[in-house]
Order: sequence, then structure tokens, then C-alpha cells
Amino acid sequence: MSFTLNDLDQTIAARASSDPAKSYSAQLLSKGVAHCAQRLGEEAVETVIAATLNNRDEIKKEAADVLYHLLVLLHASQVPLGDVMHELARRTDQSGIEEKASR
Repeated sequence: MSFTLNDLDQTIAARASSDPAKSYSAQLLSKGVAHCAQRLGEEAVETVIAATLNNRDEIKKEAADVLYHLLVLLHASQVPLGDVMHELARRTDQSGIEEKASR
């Protein structure tokens, strides 16, 4: 399987203008940035809970939800995934400790 975050990002963008009654992505986006951020936070907490319980199957499912909701939030905030990937690439030019200290 060769499904990427770019594929998911494109799917979210394509569904953004769909009928919110027929598309979960459109439904989330129609509720605005704050709602999208809240949903991401809820999924992140569920991922943490699954991890503390060492439930690998739930971690996998919740991690997928986190990635999806992160991309929805990026779309709602008009932050392209490419910009995030560029930032990650920039950070790999130095150690994580050095990068964090530079902020």
C-alpha cells in the first residue's frame, strides 16, 4: 500500500467544498478552526491514553485519527502540508536538541 499524507491532504481538500451532510471533512471544516483544533486535541488525548495502556491496536487507530484531524486543521487554518514538511526538513539539518534550543 502506498498511501501518503499528501494523498490524504488532497482528499481533504477535494471534500472541503462538499455537502457537510455527506462529507465528514466538509462538516468539520464548516465548523471552523476552533472546532477542528478541539477535535485534534481530543484525538491526541485518546492516543495518549491508548499509549499509556500499551494498546498497540488502539494506538494505530488513534494515530490515524490524529493525522487526519491535523490535516483538517491545517486546511482550515490555510497552512499547506508542504509548509509543515519544509519545516520538518529544515529541522533535520541539526540535532533536535540544537533545534529546540534555537527557538
